[in-house]
Amino acid sequence: MDMAHYSRLYTVVIDVPEADHDREVEFWQGAIGPALQANERYPEYHGALLHGQEFALMIQRLGEGESRVHVDIHTDDLEAEVTRLEKLGAERVQKANDHWWIMRDPAGLLFCVIPDAPGKLNDDNAQRWD
Repeated sequence: MDMAHYSRLYTVVIDVPEADHDREVEFWQGAIGPALQANERYPEYHGALLHGQEFALMIQRLGEGESRVHVDIHTDDLEAEVTRLEKLGAERVQKANDHWWIMRDPAGLLFCVIPDAPGKLNDDNAQRWD
């Protein structure tokens, strides 16, 4: 049986090689306004909340790979949301930092499913899935 849960598209992540990271952070800070702050727990990320804290932009320093863009879906039930997305045609690629799932959509594009703190998502800011 499916569990009722919430999810929302929350973050656009620009993935760049290490050599381009600082310049990319500088560019996007100038483009959008807010400072892109370093994440204490994951220093390869710099980000800012936008539009009244309902949407975020993040720059990720890659260890390897080409520049790309991906989206993050936040949820209050990681397993229920990943299972729901698999039923729609997504595939699990890898569990990252034992915390979130990297997935691939039907066209082969990567995206992440990130757990949010209990109670953070509700009818006012997210989609409820019954």
